[in-house]
Amino acid sequence: MKIPLIIIVVLVLGIGGYAYSIYHNTKKTVNDRMHDPVETIDTDLTKKKLNATERLNVLLLGIDAEEDQNGRSDAIMIMQLDPKTDEMKIVSIPRDARTEIIGKGFQDKINHAYAFGGADMSIATVENFLDIDIDYYVSINMDGLVELVDELGTITVSNDIAWTDKSFDFPEGIVEMNGDKTKAYVRMRKKDPSGDFGRTTRHRKVIEGILHEGASVGSVPKFSGMVDILGNNMTTNMDFEDMKKLFAGYKDTRRNVTEYMVDGEGQTIDGIYYLIVPDEEVQKAHDLLTQS
Repeated sequence: MKIPLIIIVVLVLGIGGYAYSIYHNTKKTVNDRMHDPVETIDTDLTKKKLNATERLNVLLLGIDAEEDQNGRSDAIMIMQLDPKTDEMKIVSIPRDARTEIIGKGFQDKINHAYAFGGADMSIATVENFLDIDIDYYVSINMDGLVELVDELGTITVSNDIAWTDKSFDFPEGIVEMNGDKTKAYVRMRKKDPSGDFGRTTRHRKVIEGILHEGASVGSVPKFSGMVDILGNNMTTNMDFEDMKKLFAGYKDTRRNVTEYMVDGEGQTIDGIYYLIVPDEEVQKAHDLLTQS
């Protein structure tokens, strides 16, 4: 009787010690490697909203450093989480949208804000563009998304158009992708009749696929690997305690997702292509994020 009991005790202590090690490593990674506060966001006000489980706006920035060494944000999305209605709204802003770059005082493509002033300038510019408040931001290198997909194994997306490149086929409908296939999926432009709008849609589908697959991860080693990848590729003004509260109080918001993409008309100014977004379109996106 004593021997089995000793084995059980050792196993329980071992599992508990391993779980604590994972918890401690995650906390250290988030607070030491990922946490990067910005002046634009009032941290105290945001924490009050989080503690009261109020509606939050999270700015998602996808940085394609390999393709563009200036580090422009090729994916710009506002993800609104409302735990009172268990609803998530995702508003995508095309990277070529022309607007005032806050802190520079001139009009330019909205994705240039990150190259000029990092997350701080991007947040201020998006807030001014849509007349909303951003509570949190998450900036991730797009190559980090590829590593994340490989760590998860695969993700699935609902593909809108059929196309192929030198390495992969993308039939219309449900497509399962590893990391390399995901990279090809998000970077394709010329074969998409919707141009940059189509690419933005694919960015969003990949992020949603990662969120869906990540939420169902049951393997501790996978979780640990995901944390390490994020530590190398992601920055955010959330600290570890913020993330815990966000996961606990807002996890059900992914049950009801509403998506919207800001639209406009292409125009060439001084030899440079821009997307001109009319005032009524900006107002429509603003209303979607401010009205219950």
